Amino acid sequence: MKRIGVLALQGSVAEHLAMLTLIPGVEAAAVKTKTDLAAVDGIILPGGESTTIGKLLRDFRMIEPLQDRIAKGMPVWGTCAGMILLARDIVGEKPYMPLMDIQVKRNAYGRQIDSFSSQAIIPAIGSDPIDLVFIRAPWIEAVTGPMDWLAGLDGRLIAARQNHMLVTSFHPELTKDPSIHRYFAGMVADKGFLC
Repeated sequence: MKRIGVLALQGSVAEHLAMLTLIPGVEAAAVKTKTDLAAVDGIILPGGESTTIGKLLRDFRMIEPLQDRIAKGMPVWGTCAGMILLARDIVGEKPYMPLMDIQVKRNAYGRQIDSFSSQAIIPAIGSDPIDLVFIRAPWIEAVTGPMDWLAGLDGRLIAARQNHMLVTSFHPELTKDPSIHRYFAGMVADKGFLC
């Protein structure tokens, strides 16, 4: 059984944990401390407020251990704010954990009032349309290294994978479809990573 953590400092933690319980062979765990972090095989960085999550990571001295484990190959999936945390470059801001070769734009689709839903087929995930929920979502402005482009919307890249790192602009945890969580669990199972 693989233990997948959800960074539990702020954001849509409960929703991701609930989705993970639907995946056979996965144990879901909230990650709040360095001890929690050391006990997971992969981690989800949830949507929420990236500046708040970044500040809390620093305040709790979690940012360096988290960045180190990801740099060493621990599978990670950043949704919305989590994507911002992983980006090597953020338009107009300093990066938090510059690990993934992407440039992102925060709040690219507008404010909370501009939130919306859409659908897309993501071939790497499956052949059925997936519901996409965008809430003050970023998008990927540029890619600066080798990358699997998983999905786009209106000419903007909204889902990508670079080796053991997965990012989505949208919130799969706010739908009833666990397919992307299953995909990430497969990444964790394939990696066989635990340190």
